[in-house]
Amino acid sequence: MRLDRRQFMAGAAALAVAGGALVLSGNGDTPMPEAVDTARGAALYAENCASCHGADLEGQPDWRSPGPDGVMPAPPHDRTGHTWHHGDGMLFDYTKLGGAETLKRMGVTGVKSGMPGFGDSLTDAEIRAILAFIKSTWPERERELQRRRTLAEQMKGN
Repeated sequence: MRLDRRQFMAGAAALAVAGGALVLSGNGDTPMPEAVDTARGAALYAENCASCHGADLEGQPDWRSPGPDGVMPAPPHDRTGHTWHHGDGMLFDYTKLGGAETLKRMGVTGVKSGMPGFGDSLTDAEIRAILAFIKSTWPERERELQRRRTLAEQMKGN
């Protein structure tokens, strides 16, 4: 069977749209990609994350320095923060397990994270929707760099 140019372009466009709507599980719990709804992610972010990370993903003031209790404030999730510096697996685990547990599993010491784990209150799909929403707000440069971090993370088996 031979495809004409129009059929080929329609198929390529469909694949591009489908690919843009997929997000992979960071921790391997879900072997297949699943479609995510960034509008649902935005609503879940507003309900679960905005109280600390800000309605506009701006984070807490002075987020780079520990507070008087030694706990790091919530960083911004926009392009000015460091969220895009991390691969999907780390972001997923940090959200699901919480900062303290994720850092412990990574062997990181000396950092007190205030990030609670949401594994008991959000499903894996809901966590992925929130992360997809956050990523959808980044400029192309940050999305591409974060995509590369995710690929590198996956190459290491994380």
